[in-house]
Amino acid sequence: MILAEEGGAAILFPIWQEMLVGAIAFGLLCFVLMKFVFPRMEKTFEARVDAIEGGIERAETAQEEANQTLEEYRRKLEGAQSEAAAIRDEARADAVAAKEEILVSAREEANRIIAAGHAQIEASRQQLVRELRSEVGNLAVDLAGKIIGQRLADDASTTETVDQFLAQMETESSGAR
Repeated sequence: MILAEEGGAAILFPIWQEMLVGAIAFGLLCFVLMKFVFPRMEKTFEARVDAIEGGIERAETAQEEANQTLEEYRRKLEGAQSEAAAIRDEARADAVAAKEEILVSAREEANRIIAAGHAQIEASRQQLVRELRSEVGNLAVDLAGKIIGQRLADDASTTETVDQFLAQMETESSGAR
């Protein structure tokens, strides 16, 4: 308390010269901070904000581009799948058409072979009938000659008689059917 009594009220009020020097120093410090330090800090802060916001914007843009590319690939994939299905369907249709064409061709070939076989059989039958007529005619003439006891000399008339007889037999057998 002794110290408080000695200085008394002077302790509460500092020396005005110190106050003036302190105020000038504080003003100079504020001026330097406002003129040089704060603008640099503001520029750095703005650069960081721009970098962060730009990074976010670039990320959003990249995400949007990726989504668009993904959607485009999905459309292309769907198009490729539908095109593949169309090609597959077309190939199936072509295979069915080729199968039908082959079957028709095979049927035509079989019918042609059957017709050729029938024609060949008919030709063979005709040839056999001619040979049999000739042979049967000769046998009949020989048999008739043996029965009569003499050789029948006129081959043309005997052949004609045999042919007429065989034609008559054919007509009768055709009519009986």
